[in-house]
Amino acid sequence: MYARFKIVGLGLVIAGIAFLGVGGYTYTKAEAGARSLAAFSAAQDVKLAYNDQGQLVVGTAEDGQKILALLENDWGYTVDPSELNPNDPVVNTASEYMVQMATIAYHTLNGTQTVTLPETVTAKDGTVYQAGTYDVPVAGRYWSDFDRSNPIDAKVREQAWTGTAHALIAELGVGSVTASALQMGLGIAALAAALGAVLLLTGLGIVWAARPVVESATEKATKPVTVRAAI
Repeated sequence: MYARFKIVGLGLVIAGIAFLGVGGYTYTKAEAGARSLAAFSAAQDVKLAYNDQGQLVVGTAEDGQKILALLENDWGYTVDPSELNPNDPVVNTASEYMVQMATIAYHTLNGTQTVTLPETVTAKDGTVYQAGTYDVPVAGRYWSDFDRSNPIDAKVREQAWTGTAHALIAELGVGSVTASALQMGLGIAALAAALGAVLLLTGLGIVWAARPVVESATEKATKPVTVRAAI
């Protein structure tokens, strides 16, 4: 019977060691990715600004709060306050990437574009747009919200939502997802290591608990002997 328990215990020990190895390997890879992401962010020197109270400042603290509101209320993203660290303003965490993305979008959505029509244009629906210069607020409109049949709106869309704006938002989105994936990697590493430790301890415990107990001579001598009464 002990041999069977020993096999089970040793199997759990081997599985535990394997999970510990997986946890260590995953942790190493996640840490390497985090260091690389941080180095890339530092090379770009993209930073957030904070005031003395630790509030996000984008031009003003009020604009910073509006950007956070856009991110949390309009986009439904939960900002982790611990990732917005005034002592480490370099953008290298998921929340910081998303804040930077929201900053670009906020300025784009709330900007005003100057559009010049060199000549009068008649749209397909018969609307006439006179030649001239127009100052048109973006008014919170995203790329798909503009009426392309309107020659003024079409130009506003191109000037506001430039290729650069789209590229920066895409790059920051990749950064945010990468940072989140690395955090998940660290969590998986911790989970694998914890499971490995449990299996290792359980296996060793089974081997120890099921071992044959050999009594010493002293224990045998002091062991009480039961004498059956004669009938």
